[in-house]
Amino acid sequence: MLQGVDVGRQNLDSYRACVGDEVVEGLRTLAAPLRGARVLHVNATPYGGGVAEILRSEVPLLRDLGLSVEWKTISPGEENGFFKITKAIHNALQGDPRGLRDEDWRIYRETSARVAAFLRDDYDVVIVHDPQPLALPLLCGRGDAHWVWRCHIDSSAPNSTVWDRLSPYLAEFDAAVFTLGAFVPPRIPVGRVEIIPPAIDPLSPKNMPIDASLAKGVLDWIGVDTGRPLLVQVSRFDRWKDPLGVIAAYRIVKREIPEVQLALVGSMALDDPEGWEVYREISVSDTDDPDMFLFTNLTGVGNIEVNAFQRHADVVIQKSVREGFGLVVSEALWKGTPVVAGRAGGIPLQLGDGVGGELVDSVEQCADAVLRLLGDPAAARTLAAGGTVLVRERFLLPRLLGDELRLVGDLLGRRPAAPAALAGAASGTAGEPRDPVCGMRITDGSPYRRSHRGRTFFFCSRSCAGQFDADPEPFLRAPAAAAAGGGA
Repeated sequence: MLQGVDVGRQNLDSYRACVGDEVVEGLRTLAAPLRGARVLHVNATPYGGGVAEILRSEVPLLRDLGLSVEWKTISPGEENGFFKITKAIHNALQGDPRGLRDEDWRIYRETSARVAAFLRDDYDVVIVHDPQPLALPLLCGRGDAHWVWRCHIDSSAPNSTVWDRLSPYLAEFDAAVFTLGAFVPPRIPVGRVEIIPPAIDPLSPKNMPIDASLAKGVLDWIGVDTGRPLLVQVSRFDRWKDPLGVIAAYRIVKREIPEVQLALVGSMALDDPEGWEVYREISVSDTDDPDMFLFTNLTGVGNIEVNAFQRHADVVIQKSVREGFGLVVSEALWKGTPVVAGRAGGIPLQLGDGVGGELVDSVEQCADAVLRLLGDPAAARTLAAGGTVLVRERFLLPRLLGDELRLVGDLLGRRPAAPAALAGAASGTAGEPRDPVCGMRITDGSPYRRSHRGRTFFFCSRSCAGQFDADPEPFLRAPAAAAAGGGA
């Protein structure tokens, strides 16, 4: 019911070329008081999706820093449809109005109780990811551990009935971590709320440097014509990612540029049974178009192939209508490829202040943006280059490691002063002043400030200030000590 995941070994020193010596040494300083700390991560699947990718990279590096870290996945068996139920909970947290039956809630609790029975009580910190393992501390007992719920979902406007049923489980946690300030749900029963965006691993097979000839060779081998324009979307097969909207935009583009191709590259995950339904819908759409390709991780298209797609593409599309963060945007920008993406979740954080690509709100806007980028390759490369700089500063794995080390250290009372190298790109935790949108630690000297309800808030960028302007209220749901970017 709980299975350990083998992640191998990694050395933090390998990241010096990406982020510099100061950051690496700063991480070692943060980790020194935590040597031997026992940390457990629990999620639903060892592959497919951003959570598994992050843990696959993060866990061995935390071990290299001296912490005793395990990663376990829940394995409930599918005879009772547990993952179908948790997918419905996931969708409800993103606002799906459909609720769950009482029978579904009974299965959720009873299955969670069986999983909880396998959890031993000898950890200092337990971090559970998303709704699948949410019930564990209530059902197995908190013990002496500090419990953290890491929510990777846009839960800003959850189905209220489902949220009310989940709240008693969430009340058992010491802290909750969200990707953006606006994702904190109303009436959250946790006294400590942190905002920590995710990050990509620049040295994973999906993101490691590969040259253009290798990328071209990989795509040639799987049947893509690398001599013609190529549009790519990489994501789970999920309706929230709007793959049918991507296809509609592609068809508009194809009327103007007949030689253009589209590749939809998706991953199947153990905890997402809806993925097969969406896959079948897409399959019907591409039957008459030889220039539209559908690839999955179950048909031999893995991390290296995704790397090649994102590097060789003329434009990467991520037309999400709801999104947690959308790490594939940072992945494409890191490789120097421009992105056209939906104005959803954490995507504007990655395409903020006019770098990286274009944000869109409809199929027609998506097609127009793609046509502009295809029509002016020099401008597209300039946009992408700015995005690469932003990703290097904010969305690489060492920054995430620093944020999580600081959180764990604070929970355990073993937190040193933050190293200077992390000060410019680390989340504000433990009540530190932070940008209420993205969570980055901020100072009163920031030129981006807003007044609201008699308080002054400071922001790290024009983009974050703009998101706050559009609708300030969701960013104020976290407990007051952690929600504001500065004092009045």
